[in-house]
Amino acid sequence: MSLSAWFRVIRVKFLLASVIAVLLGLAVSYWKAQNIDLTSAVITMGGVVALHASVDLLNDYWDYKRGIDTATKRTKFSGGTGVLPEGLLKPSTVYRAGILFLVLGSLAGVYFVALYGWIIAAILGFAIISIYFYSTRIVDSGLGEIFVAIKGCMIVLGTSYIQTQSITATDIAAGIVAGTLSSFVLYITSFPDHDADKQKGRRTLVIVLGKASASKVFWAFPAVAYGFVIGGIVSGLFPVFCLLSLASSFFALDAGRKITASINDEKEFLSVMKSTLLFSRVTGALFVAGFLVSFVADNYG
Repeated sequence: MSLSAWFRVIRVKFLLASVIAVLLGLAVSYWKAQNIDLTSAVITMGGVVALHASVDLLNDYWDYKRGIDTATKRTKFSGGTGVLPEGLLKPSTVYRAGILFLVLGSLAGVYFVALYGWIIAAILGFAIISIYFYSTRIVDSGLGEIFVAIKGCMIVLGTSYIQTQSITATDIAAGIVAGTLSSFVLYITSFPDHDADKQKGRRTLVIVLGKASASKVFWAFPAVAYGFVIGGIVSGLFPVFCLLSLASSFFALDAGRKITASINDEKEFLSVMKSTLLFSRVTGALFVAGFLVSFVADNYG
């Protein structure tokens, strides 16, 4: 059983979205409280990564069982991992691994429920139910992008609450930024899968809108993310150093400039997906850095 096949099916490079969301929650709470519980931070990161891995594993299983992965053309960013169609792992093995990671992530959550009560219980309950049904009921209902946005926001809120036992307007606004960035990647990578998804009964936002109209909605995602960053700075929710996140605008401009002309050109659209992925990750990382730089400036400047 190849280790590389497991790395593929877990989609390690996409786990970075959840890693950044946890880091953002930690950075926000550190900036607010001037303190961090490293043990809780490590358990939080491990639990969130396990839950994210569960989503990817169960998604690969259900996409294979429904025939979606065999009907799509796989790229570096879309079309599934190819692990099951290539016979590198057994479907039942991938499904069991998905459930195992769901249990492991849930156990980390239960630990924090015992410590901090119903708010963490509500976040954990949402995570467990939505993860298990994501690849069937949620995506089929056209709610995939909304789920991913809420998931990103919940990670930030949960991480910060575990550290500070409070949820503030800063946490919520930062969570919306993280959720928007994650949803943006799912949105853009669903373009190449449009035909196969539609044929098999899925309802992504791109299917609902149609490719041409969906390409115009592209700008809504960076507008929301940057809008909340700038609005947060102006209102005092975020430190001014969070303006660092605007340095990623090059990637959004590059993807946005190409998207309309390339929606039916597989080779060109690879560049759009790559730039969008870079925009999401770089913006998130710079946003985290903004809080950390502000902490250093306030305490050691």
